[in-house]
Amino acid sequence: MKIATDVVTNKVNAHSNIFDNNTFKKAMVNSVTYSQKIDNKRIKADRSAPIGVFDSGIGGLSVYLHLAQQLSDERYIYYADTLHVPYGNRDSEDIKALTLAAVDWLYQQGCKLIVIACNSASADALEIARNHYPQLPIVGLVPALKPAVLASKSGHVAVLATKATLNGTLLNDVIAKIASPSATKVTKYFDPQLVPWVESGMPENSETAQNLRHQLQVFAKDGVDQLVLGCTHYPFFKDFVMQEIKEQKLSMQVVDSGQAIAERVKQLLIANNLSALPIDGLDRNSVVDVSLSDHRIKPPLIFYATKYDKQIDLLLSRLLGEQTHLQYSCYNPVVY
Repeated sequence: MKIATDVVTNKVNAHSNIFDNNTFKKAMVNSVTYSQKIDNKRIKADRSAPIGVFDSGIGGLSVYLHLAQQLSDERYIYYADTLHVPYGNRDSEDIKALTLAAVDWLYQQGCKLIVIACNSASADALEIARNHYPQLPIVGLVPALKPAVLASKSGHVAVLATKATLNGTLLNDVIAKIASPSATKVTKYFDPQLVPWVESGMPENSETAQNLRHQLQVFAKDGVDQLVLGCTHYPFFKDFVMQEIKEQKLSMQVVDSGQAIAERVKQLLIANNLSALPIDGLDRNSVVDVSLSDHRIKPPLIFYATKYDKQIDLLLSRLLGEQTHLQYSCYNPVVY
């Protein structure tokens, strides 16, 4: 993995704390509301501005990979709230406060569009984030249940996701509006070990892998023909699932949301005249490492984590590949 030697540190300020303090939560929401009232009028994003991608951890990199593939000329800033991951087990107020903090940070970096690449954050905080920044395009993530329902021939689909996503309004609205009217059964499934399994490298001889193999058999026996990967970590084991489906000769399709999110971002950029210019016209004063001689090099992914440890380096290399050009931002948040 190529890592730029220059580290962006001058203008990084993130809000973080242990979220058992209601006063802090209110202060966080109020501070974001205040900054929005003052600054929202000056949202004048241009084509060269970056796209912000936010997740509670590194799972949202699966969405980034879709974005980078379809929109290769764009610049990206990734915010991983590793200090507070996972969000799936947190209450709604925690998730809202944490999400607003992340969106505010990305906004302060000048992002022209923000992707909340976290199903749990989208389920609880997408609308409140949009209300705080009505002029800033914010794309949320919802499990790709609608296309799964439309494609199902058996009338039975399954969704793998976190508890927060499975209980959230976004998913259940789709169930009520799309699945129920078509008499499609939706099975919800949550395994708390799947995310740690991804982050440990997805060993195929582990107990989690065995449980997943068994669950695929259960789904097939119950007539599930569409399997929705409803957490951003899960697309990283999509190949594993598809191989198991092939070997077990199961009649099941696998669906994830990343491609649809990338398509939506592309539509919004075009509609708002914000698509980046071709990489040939890249400003040499931009974040690209100017020591690299090839002026056609893609801009690096700027990666920010609210808590850093060496394991993150290993995960990024494993999930993004060795050829990814990566530039780190400041790791240490300001604690209030």
